[in-house]
Amino acid sequence: MRYVRLGWSGTKVSQLCVGTWHLPPSRELDEHGVLKVDVDEAVKAMRRAYDLGVNFIDTANRYHGIMQPVDLDHVGNSERVVGRFLATVDRESVVLATKVRGQMAPWPNGEGLSRKHVMWQVRESLRRLGTDHIDLYQLHWPDPETPKIETLRALQDLVRIGLVNYTGISNHPAHDVVEFLELADRIGADRFVTMQEKYNVLEREIEVDGRLDVARRYGLAILVYSPLAQGVLTGKYYDFKEGRWVIPELSRASLVPDLQKRYFNERTAAALRAMKEVADSKGITLAQLALAWVIKRSEQLGVTLIPITSFSRASQVDEAVEAINVSLKDDDVKAIDEALASRA
Repeated sequence: MRYVRLGWSGTKVSQLCVGTWHLPPSRELDEHGVLKVDVDEAVKAMRRAYDLGVNFIDTANRYHGIMQPVDLDHVGNSERVVGRFLATVDRESVVLATKVRGQMAPWPNGEGLSRKHVMWQVRESLRRLGTDHIDLYQLHWPDPETPKIETLRALQDLVRIGLVNYTGISNHPAHDVVEFLELADRIGADRFVTMQEKYNVLEREIEVDGRLDVARRYGLAILVYSPLAQGVLTGKYYDFKEGRWVIPELSRASLVPDLQKRYFNERTAAALRAMKEVADSKGITLAQLALAWVIKRSEQLGVTLIPITSFSRASQVDEAVEAINVSLKDDDVKAIDEALASRA
């Protein structure tokens, strides 16, 4: 395993982060008719990653692990599963990240980035996670109704009293991130150490909308979510011989119809075919190539990019971790870019 600094901080995290937006599904339904998470398999996958040197895990108070979007009966489930994992290891050997912003209750202050909501939810997250502190507490997405200074002061208080070590931001436009960072300097608060953004071979908006520039300028690491485009870049949804899309039972595409609408098109198919040529030439899987691509782009862009990947079963962990040691050339990235450009 290789380790990188968490943004401008001195804390070291694995080059790969375990994500919990999607967890291993079971075949059982709960009392609401929603598919349950296979908790034992999820903890087994987290533990396998940990044993291979992955010390970084990311979750959010809103995540369920299977259900998307998540209703109020199912929020918090992923944090509870992570708590089960944390109970099996030395807590201080793990860098734990979670998020706040989304709706967690039906009342007026049941969501947002106000002091009241943040202070309530940090206590709830700590309870669900079974720990006394969070290493990285992130603003999940914007709250235009709360002044930035209120949110920053609440976060700084959490750092001061030891409930949170570092803070980060996710899914905010570049100008919002800069405003937060400059305001933090003015009031003497700690700057964010990370941004969490969607980035993969197919979805590269952060290359053109200024967020990469902000990360580079202020020394922020970018935690990359959906580096496999929700599993599409593993190739499991595409039959290369028949040239058609397939949906395996209990796969994420079978549970989240929006995934099919977003990715099942000829542009994605062209990218997969180009990626398969590169992967086959190197004797690696498509999943390993997609993760290695993010790490290669980190080198090319001069910004620390840390891919967050989740697992449908523990047996996938070794494959993902091995991607850390895949060496891509500039020509490999160019070949994929050219295939995408031909279908733009």
